[in-house]
Amino acid sequence: MISFIDGLIVERGAGYLVVDNNGMGYEMCVSNTTLSNLSNVDRARVYTYLSVREDGVTLFGFSSKEEKNMFMKLISVNGIGPKGAQTILSSTDLTSLITYIVTADVKALSKLKGIGKKTAERMVLELKETIDTELSLLPLSSDDEPIETGDKDMEDAVYALRSLGINNKEAVQAVKACRSEAKNLEELIRMALKKI
Repeated sequence: MISFIDGLIVERGAGYLVVDNNGMGYEMCVSNTTLSNLSNVDRARVYTYLSVREDGVTLFGFSSKEEKNMFMKLISVNGIGPKGAQTILSSTDLTSLITYIVTADVKALSKLKGIGKKTAERMVLELKETIDTELSLLPLSSDDEPIETGDKDMEDAVYALRSLGINNKEAVQAVKACRSEAKNLEELIRMALKKI
């Protein structure tokens, strides 16, 4: 499997990028988020996922590990394939998507392109369960700060950041630093991600 490709971005278009690495051009399907994040750069490291199906082979690209991590979570949901996951990632920013899942906001998820109410419910059910399992397996080191503050938004924000693979200490520190300025959970997650 190709984990990432470092190279020169030689072509951009609706839903795709071509990256030149040592004279070989890799065309990959990308979300609007990745296109936007890489719009002003010539060279980049693009994280990838290779989808092999009966009808063809497709390389998907992501501007960050967090976006790729969310893509992998989405395709683990029954009924969501790689192209469907890419459509979802193009329909909203990563922070909003995480917030909808963590807070079980089925109504907001249902409004995203390619997701009906049943798929939204399945996403919440399956992804929260997956994230719970992942987090329960992550031991807190002795220098990790607990986040039992009684502030549900803070706890949900740390939970969301940890689900993206960010360690507990970094997540807690970023959330604490942004809490006083953030007006709601979504803004808190967005600000904390920027700080990290």
